[in-house]
Amino acid sequence: MKTLLLIGGLLHFVILIASAMTPRVLDWRRNLAGLDPFLRRLFWVYGGFIVLVIVSFGSLTLSHADELASGEPISRTICAIIALFWLARLAVQFFVFDARPFLSTTFLRIGYHGLALLFTALVFIYGGAALNLYPL
Repeated sequence: MKTLLLIGGLLHFVILIASAMTPRVLDWRRNLAGLDPFLRRLFWVYGGFIVLVIVSFGSLTLSHADELASGEPISRTICAIIALFWLARLAVQFFVFDARPFLSTTFLRIGYHGLALLFTALVFIYGGAALNLYPL
């Protein structure tokens, strides 16, 4: 279980690579230019907070993999929260976002579907730890 959690922790930082590319790929500067300045800043702040959450999940996992793998109630709860976060993100990707207009190159299509696979892997890694499916 610890090994899976360490992989999960590292995957969070892989996701940050895509996060760093998002403003450029989606041309936030141009697409957000028509918004009221408050809403434009709010959009950037929300993006920043999401990055902080992803960094926190990855850092927490990498620094406390033993504890998260222990099966203790607090560890299982933390893993459940992380699994639910990624499950919700996966649901948004499939049922809320229509990214097709932005998937203009093979690289972007592969990246988009690769992220869906990463989100799915995180749901299984942390969900399995939360449900104690992978005993030590």
